[in-house]
Amino acid sequence: MKIIYFIICSLFLVSCSSSKKQVENIASEPDFMLAFGSCNRVDLPNLLWDDILKANPDVWVWGGDNIYADTDDMVALRAMYNEQKEQPGYNQLLKSTDIIGTWDDHDYGLNDGGVEFSAKDASQQEFLNFMNVPDDSPLRNRQGVYNSKIYEIDGHSINIILLDTRYFRTRLTVDTETDKRLKPNKYGEGTILGDVQWKWLENELRTTTAEFNIIVSSVQYLSKEHGFEAWGNFPHEVDRMAKVIADSKAEGVIVLSGDRHISEFSKTNLDGVDYPLIDFTSSGLTHAYRDFSGEPNQYRVGEVVFTESFGILEFHFNTRTVDFKIVGDNGIVLQRIEQVYE
Repeated sequence: MKIIYFIICSLFLVSCSSSKKQVENIASEPDFMLAFGSCNRVDLPNLLWDDILKANPDVWVWGGDNIYADTDDMVALRAMYNEQKEQPGYNQLLKSTDIIGTWDDHDYGLNDGGVEFSAKDASQQEFLNFMNVPDDSPLRNRQGVYNSKIYEIDGHSINIILLDTRYFRTRLTVDTETDKRLKPNKYGEGTILGDVQWKWLENELRTTTAEFNIIVSSVQYLSKEHGFEAWGNFPHEVDRMAKVIADSKAEGVIVLSGDRHISEFSKTNLDGVDYPLIDFTSSGLTHAYRDFSGEPNQYRVGEVVFTESFGILEFHFNTRTVDFKIVGDNGIVLQRIEQVYE
């Protein structure tokens, strides 16, 4: 739509011998551009906002860990949010671009925290302040920051569904047998979303008429073998999500995630769904897992990116195509995949 990147063909990207249809998708301007990212510290250089501004997205989506506060002191939390708002590049984005998002543990206030965090209600209000949510919004009286927003574009629509994987999330199981931090709970034990949010999500997907439905989860949905936080720590919730997506018949469901300080694409086929489910992880904006030496992910497509980056999704409605890009400093496309949703 507003910026054209040079594309390097490789085995896991679109082949240089791609069909004419695919080549046209890459070369044409998108009808809608979503940019997103996570894991952003105010005490480190915010080096990517100029690149995000140059991309000129239609919406910026915060994927969580938007600041690193880790506190139940609301004065300190508010000060850090305000510092981020005053960061020159982000401040310019605020003035030019629609901004929505969710939180993760470090802006929630408790590392790996969930339902047990005593300051979660006060923290929610500070998050909503950061997101410039009006004082009279119904979101101010809802438990949890889950929400959705529909974008209408020339007779087409995209529904962005923002999940809260913190407010209701129950106990994790520490792994005392291996060098991993966590292991999956017993099947059926615990919840990520809680009953009320699950019912809300089921209704969102069942009633949507959007051509694309973007589910924003602060933690990874597909990748689950690394031993850190993920949907895989609640295997029954993974299965429930797959069933909800399939039963809903919602079109073009895509998952966006963060948290890991790496960026990668994961992809699988769900029973009853006639398109692959992609989980696009983008993390982090100001710091990355630069000592990354490998980890298993049976769903991975391509390679892991472990430098600072953000994500872009370019939507082409006429061909029902989405171009997924991991973008680094100076606007360099570090990796990309393309998916047609027929």
